[in-house]
Amino acid sequence: MSTRRVLILSAGMGAGHDRVAGELARRLTTMGIDAEVTDVLDLLPLRSGHGMRRGYGWTVRHAPWLYAGIYRVFFASPRAPAISPLTALVAARLEDLVRRRAPSALISTFHVAAQAAGHLRAHGRLPVPSLVMVTDFAVHGLWLHPGNDGHLCLTPAAVREVRAATGRPAWCHAPVVRPEFRRLRAAPALAPGGRPRVLVTAGSWGVGRVEETTRVLSDSGRYLPVVLCGENRRLRRSLNRTGGCVALGWREDVPELMAASYAVIDNASGLTCEEAVAAGVPVICYRPIPGHGLAGARAMARAGVGVHARDGAELLVALDRLRSPLERGRRLKRAGALFERRPVEDLLRCLLP
Repeated sequence: MSTRRVLILSAGMGAGHDRVAGELARRLTTMGIDAEVTDVLDLLPLRSGHGMRRGYGWTVRHAPWLYAGIYRVFFASPRAPAISPLTALVAARLEDLVRRRAPSALISTFHVAAQAAGHLRAHGRLPVPSLVMVTDFAVHGLWLHPGNDGHLCLTPAAVREVRAATGRPAWCHAPVVRPEFRRLRAAPALAPGGRPRVLVTAGSWGVGRVEETTRVLSDSGRYLPVVLCGENRRLRRSLNRTGGCVALGWREDVPELMAASYAVIDNASGLTCEEAVAAGVPVICYRPIPGHGLAGARAMARAGVGVHARDGAELLVALDRLRSPLERGRRLKRAGALFERRPVEDLLRCLLP
């Protein structure tokens, strides 16, 4: 009997897309499916994928206004081009990869991959089904190539948007997070002096207005910020010099850190927010990075997954309200509805050939 083989297309833009792809591969493997994860940026010639990754990181750190403009024109505008030269380059090499690997299906967890696979499928150059796992709460245009056979989404609102834009099937599923986050339910710990520990996250690259967030929390005297700086050593050194917080580098014990936190403050509106919800910790989006971060924060607030605090005063009010067990329970119940939906692997049992 032939083994089903699925090619999962991700991208090392931060860590979120890869973590989703890795967990999806693990789940498919337990189902007896041979799952392989490929970084589509590695398909670009002359190491240009590496340059694209570095360019994106530099822009988000040092010129967020530029990234906001790029997102508005190329991601969110209805007049954005349907396909870019980048997509065409990836598609040509993806076609060759599919020919060599002979998968029974593709699943994209990154929008460039979704564009490339959809382009191939629409032109009869991809002989196997192509599914797109939309890892963002906000669905921008580059996720929506109608050549793909269907989309897997985090919320009913995203499902409706995808169906309206593509005319193709879309399904809602529970977030794809590692089981450790579900096993370690929140047991908030107090810092010396009785202050609740608030976990401040800024992605693997440690980007955004993290120092401002830390200062708001520290100056209030009511909360101790514990900051995940990721790979940003400069940010960690700066916070350590300033004081008033606990600044951490890259960590493997994030589930344990979340479980001991009063709340999570995030600025990217991505997988970290889903992990916090899985751990039973309230999420507040504050000073989100431009583009997908801001769009995601608004979409999360509309879905009841988290609170979008627009300034320091709103941030502290949102945190203070969590001291009420009734309010805390209400927020957690509404956000936890994400995980009452069908697990993605159950959907894929029916969708994969």
